[in-house]
Amino acid sequence: MISKEKYYIFYDGDCGFCNFWVQWILKNDKKDNFLFVALQSNFGQNFLKERGLETNHFNTIYLWKPNIFYLIKSDAILEIAKIIGGKYLVLSVFKIFPRFFRNLCYNIISKNRTKIMAQSCLLPTSEEKKKFIN
Repeated sequence: MISKEKYYIFYDGDCGFCNFWVQWILKNDKKDNFLFVALQSNFGQNFLKERGLETNHFNTIYLWKPNIFYLIKSDAILEIAKIIGGKYLVLSVFKIFPRFFRNLCYNIISKNRTKIMAQSCLLPTSEEKKKFIN
């Protein structure tokens, strides 16, 4: 069942760098706004197929608010920071840069993410497990 109140973060479930940031969001999601979906999962693959998006390249983060929007790459990251709020609102200053420039930076990091951080195993607590969709 899809919750229209939540934001869904689609990420590369096999990427240590991505898993690090999922853990960071879990820790900072004080208002319980987010659910997480690996792009490789059935739910993730269906999300991509329904939108005509690439289903075998997992180098893009997606933020989805059901029936409202989905954002990709730097737009998704900046929106996540905005939703988390607090001191992370300062990241909205990066919106002054054109999207093509922000996404160029995103693409460079994404291309090198496996070199930046080795694969790590995400071991969520029982409460955190409720935030993951298979």
